[in-house]
Amino acid sequence: MIEAPKLTDSHCHLDFPDFEGELDQIIARAAEAGVHRMVTICTRLRQEPQVRAIAETHAPVFYAAGTHPMNADKEPLAKVEELLALATHPKFIAIGETGLDYHYTAESAEIQKQSLRVHIEAAQKSNLPLIIHARAADEDMAEILSSEYRNAPFNCVMHCFSSSPELGRAALDLGFYLSMSGIATFPKSQEVRDIFASAPLDRILVETDAPYLAPPPFRGKRNEPAYTAFTAQVGADVFGLSLSEFAAQTEANFERLFWKAA
Repeated sequence: MIEAPKLTDSHCHLDFPDFEGELDQIIARAAEAGVHRMVTICTRLRQEPQVRAIAETHAPVFYAAGTHPMNADKEPLAKVEELLALATHPKFIAIGETGLDYHYTAESAEIQKQSLRVHIEAAQKSNLPLIIHARAADEDMAEILSSEYRNAPFNCVMHCFSSSPELGRAALDLGFYLSMSGIATFPKSQEVRDIFASAPLDRILVETDAPYLAPPPFRGKRNEPAYTAFTAQVGADVFGLSLSEFAAQTEANFERLFWKAA
């Protein structure tokens, strides 16, 4: 039997109710599929203890925490000091996810921007990468990332990237990374695949965003970290590589960005 290439699911949500009572099986299935490591993301800081506990209990799991932009007007504004305190944990490897979402929550744009800047400052001060969620806010996102980067450099991944070529280019020009999710596998996502194809291979990550965005043949069902392999195969096809070659490159990219997990 040929062993599956090693992959990392760089973004999932293992604390969500969809996975309750099943984490051991989910992590075992991931390992069988070659997904030897995953990053579970806390989207509300008050839930950080539960997310941390998952990382502490399961060796392959690392974690990050922040206030998701769609929660920014429902949660207390994060404090830089609060995020820096979390960053001392050995398995806490990134700040976020944070960002801007004007598709569903445009009415909270101002508090989203304020929250985003807090998270950026924490990334600048901790030297940990930032995890960005961007939807229907390309112009503001590019402007904030660029201006804050000029103030003080930081590193960043545009998670689940499906925005415009212009935002993709702005992020890449700053030295940031683009993460490929199940969206890139959907038949109607050729424009997204084209953006990835034009990006440097050493700036690409893979993720599930589980439980969301399952790739074919599981589209419409619950996503889970094992399915990273399906997205990685599409990534390999986009770059004209074997799955093993693409996996090895995304592993190197992950460890360069998320240096604490290396």
